[in-house]
Amino acid sequence: MRRVAGERDPETAVTLREDAEAWIADDPDAATRAELTGLLDDEDALTDRFSGFLEFGTAGLRGALGAGPNRMNRVVVRRVAAGLVRYLGVEPALVIGYDARHNSDVFARDTAAVTVAAGGHAMLLPRPLATPVLAYAIRVLGADAGVMVTASHNPPQDNGYKVYLGDGSQIVPPADEEIKALIAPRAADVPVADDGWQTLGDDIVEAYLEDVIQVVAPDSPRDLRVVHTALHGVGSQIVLDAFEAAGSAPPIPVAAQQQPDPDFPTVAFPNPEEAGAIDLALETARLENADLVIANDPDADRCAVAVPDVDGWRMLRGDEVGALLGYHLLARGIPEGGVFANSIVSSRLLAAMAHGNGVRHQETLTGFKWISRVPGLVYGYEEALGYCVDPGKVRDKDGVSAALLVAELAATLKAAGRTLLDVLRELDVRYGAHVTDSFSIRGAGLPSALLEQPPTQIAGIAVAGFEDLAQGGELPPTEGVRIHLADRTRIIIRPSGTEPKLKVYLEAIADSREAAVASLATINGAVRDLLS
Repeated sequence: MRRVAGERDPETAVTLREDAEAWIADDPDAATRAELTGLLDDEDALTDRFSGFLEFGTAGLRGALGAGPNRMNRVVVRRVAAGLVRYLGVEPALVIGYDARHNSDVFARDTAAVTVAAGGHAMLLPRPLATPVLAYAIRVLGADAGVMVTASHNPPQDNGYKVYLGDGSQIVPPADEEIKALIAPRAADVPVADDGWQTLGDDIVEAYLEDVIQVVAPDSPRDLRVVHTALHGVGSQIVLDAFEAAGSAPPIPVAAQQQPDPDFPTVAFPNPEEAGAIDLALETARLENADLVIANDPDADRCAVAVPDVDGWRMLRGDEVGALLGYHLLARGIPEGGVFANSIVSSRLLAAMAHGNGVRHQETLTGFKWISRVPGLVYGYEEALGYCVDPGKVRDKDGVSAALLVAELAATLKAAGRTLLDVLRELDVRYGAHVTDSFSIRGAGLPSALLEQPPTQIAGIAVAGFEDLAQGGELPPTEGVRIHLADRTRIIIRPSGTEPKLKVYLEAIADSREAAVASLATINGAVRDLLS
């Protein structure tokens, strides 16, 4: 029988319903069982939820909370936890952390229960804590792996499951595929223990604080008035404690955003990079006559910075903070053989600074899973507000240590009558003005025409180099292209690893900031036209 366009296939509906009923039977959570039961006659909802298994990759898992294989829930977590434990082998030791999002504590306990039932040793952090505490604890406790239940700066309806191995770094290929191959087919087949895991005490947090404050010099200036926002995440108390332990005045918290709240009521999107996210912090800074604003994302592994300028407060770009931290570390001295690193989508300024000071530099693919593995790393960053300033202690981005270090630099400059903006102007003069920008195109993949017929010019400027990053070379293969123009402008286009969108990263270098800004504006429009 010929089907009319748009008409639903009854066989598909029956299969979806059967899949949903099987899922309900396998689900240990009464809330998600009830949720899915209420959707049994909604074919569109079932199609969305059963369109595939939430993808497990080098970022672990991340997605919307809810029932079904394409959501974050206890069935998915138990199945993945079983795969991780099987991958680790006999009697694995696992450290498990969690943030304050909806169900983070539940997913953490489920992971502990699966680990113990499999004969492993599960160590649960004592309460919702920052992701860098988990990354730190893995190495200090000698664990075989770690899990952090967090969706970082995603919207309130999301949660996630980030996996680290025993070196304290996030998983990279082929570990992700090997774990994925061992994921259990049903939650009901995964043994779970009722108890038997260890809940760690505050001594692990105290050890982290004792180590993290070593990033600042004991005799450096401390006269600085800082406003801090945790954006309703878990960063407030640990940042306050870190500043106090380091001998600094505790930052002034943004009261409305200080306590963890999984609904993030005062922000449209709990990411300090998003417009409006730090407005309350800037308002507090004006009222308090502050010198600096520091913002962490909800799991406190990222750090944003805002500074007073002639026209009011402005937030620094991630690349600007990356350069400032590099400047500060270079001024203090880099150990022999130490290496600076940043992702390929970050500014080339850090490389210029490193080479100008006789320090080795390395580019990596996007993500701290790559940056943290650079041999000899002493400092690494990526433009999305991630900074690793003490890889010997935390082999991941750490918004707490970065906050301490940027505050130390600001206080040191203040004592000398200078500011962070003065340093950025100095870097412009010494290395050329590096100006970066980025944008996204939703729902777009990498255009095949871009690879089949690479452009010879963009905005009237000759293309000096075109790389298909999928071909590999000095870096592992990854989907995307890197384009160098004759005027030193760089364009990187790549699909997002977590969302259906194309991400574009631009950088212009010129003798003056004004010239670089003008060049970037021209290129921005031309690249949008190229991808339209």
